[in-house]
Amino acid sequence: QVQLVESGGGLVQAGGSLRLSCAASGRFASIDAMGWYRQAPGKQRELVASITRTGSTNYAYSVKGRFTISRDNVKNTVYLQMNSLKPEDTAVYYCNAEVRIQWSDYSGKNYWGQGTQVTVSS
Repeated sequence: QVQLVESGGGLVQAGGSLRLSCAASGRFASIDAMGWYRQAPGKQRELVASITRTGSTNYAYSVKGRFTISRDNVKNTVYLQMNSLKPEDTAVYYCNAEVRIQWSDYSGKNYWGQGTQVTVSS
């Protein structure tokens, strides 16, 4: 059983910063890509940022230059540093990981965290 546990959400004023963390636990062989998604009320879940095991990153246009994704492969943890936050960043943020349970797995299986609320006040 693989679990992703997020932390670091909260309430912050516009222009402020937050750092999200997501730690994977359980029995597995490796983690391929990891990423952060968000879902605002009444909207679809969207990709915020992703990072491969080797460190290649991808960002949504709306967060480029403000958010930074990173990961620690030893700790099986992914981070999202969010700076210059805007009210439109308000959403539930979800961690995602592509996990290979066994080394022989052809590809990773998607796992999701429970979500953490980020609220940015104007």
